Amino acid sequence: MAKKYALLFLTAVLAVVIINFSVSDTGSSLVFAHNQDCSTVDKAAGDAFAVTIAFKNTGKTEGAWSVNIAFEDSSWSQVGTPQNLTLMPGQTETLVWNGVVPVNATVDSVARLVVYYDDSFKALNWWIHVVPGAELTIKSSLVE
Repeated sequence: MAKKYALLFLTAVLAVVIINFSVSDTGSSLVFAHNQDCSTVDKAAGDAFAVTIAFKNTGKTEGAWSVNIAFEDSSWSQVGTPQNLTLMPGQTETLVWNGVVPVNATVDSVARLVVYYDDSFKALNWWIHVVPGAELTIKSSLVE
């Protein structure tokens, strides 16, 4: 009788393990790494910027992705040029995008960095805050 319950218990445990593996998310083996704290960067409309992102294949096989970035806000957006990325398991590679804040970007708007890869995307904690491009400074004054 004890063998019967032990076999039933073993079968139930095996079923739970199989179900757990079948519903776990193994589709995304690309991770994003950064060496700095994420933050907001002040840029004026028309200013250049560079985005540097390190990627790592955390999967068990070679992977290939089409990767792109965009800064997105309700009033402006800036899209990079797609790049192809092929990584062996455990391999890391850094990609760089250069861009320019659109000249018509609204002052005080804030656009968030989003990474697009294949059919997925990930919003990162980097923002561009558009600041005024012109600054007024008093050079001299005179009262008589």
